[in-house]
Amino acid sequence: MSERVELTPAFVLHRRPYRDTSLLLELFSPHHGRVGAIARGGRGPKSRLRGVLQPFLPLRCSWRGRGELHTLTQAEAAGIPLLLTPPHTFYGLYLNELLIRLWPRDDPAPALFARYGHTLAALAGPAPEAALRVFERDLLAELGYALELQHDIHGRPLEADRRYQCRPGHPPRPVAAGEAGLPGEALLDLAAGRPSRHRAELRRLTRAALAPLLGGRPLRSRALFRAYRRRSGTNEGEEDIITLSDEGGRE
Repeated sequence: MSERVELTPAFVLHRRPYRDTSLLLELFSPHHGRVGAIARGGRGPKSRLRGVLQPFLPLRCSWRGRGELHTLTQAEAAGIPLLLTPPHTFYGLYLNELLIRLWPRDDPAPALFARYGHTLAALAGPAPEAALRVFERDLLAELGYALELQHDIHGRPLEADRRYQCRPGHPPRPVAAGEAGLPGEALLDLAAGRPSRHRAELRRLTRAALAPLLGGRPLRSRALFRAYRRRSGTNEGEEDIITLSDEGGRE
């Protein structure tokens, strides 16, 4: 049976040209998760959709059809465009790519959709790295790979002034004084969603947790970010923000 969805909240995760004037879209919505759609005539010179089907713009969308690819029937702006400029644009593209790679089609995601909107709004603020880490934290939890950020392997509350060995899929293990480990303060910062002075450590933590899920193909957003840094000659510490190295990524 053909599905019909009317004016549901959505964001465009990705768009690319299709045939002469159409667009292939990856949409993200709270009640339908990730959705593939075709906007027929969406690139046409007289199309009302030309300026609407853009990343980072809150939308309300309607579509119909069944299977992997639906037909978009309506789209309208539902909020103010989030005007991200480099390097923040690449942080947003990174979020979109994580969702495209990891979130299954047609799987509702109301909490993650809300977190995505909050994260986009925070990217141009004073602590974009904290917003990205929290999004990664919540994405991992929604996928069933939540990080333990409250208790150690013995069930004891984490202590800010202790260090812990952290391995994906395992609670933190306290280490002896002088041993290498992640500061408990960093884990508690991530649990609370607050900016941390341990940015590099948290970047390594989420990178290690996401890597097994992403496989071995490079992330395009990471490559674009590196190309931007080479062209602009900037070296302002953004390496601490987008977590994944070129060893991540698969469909």
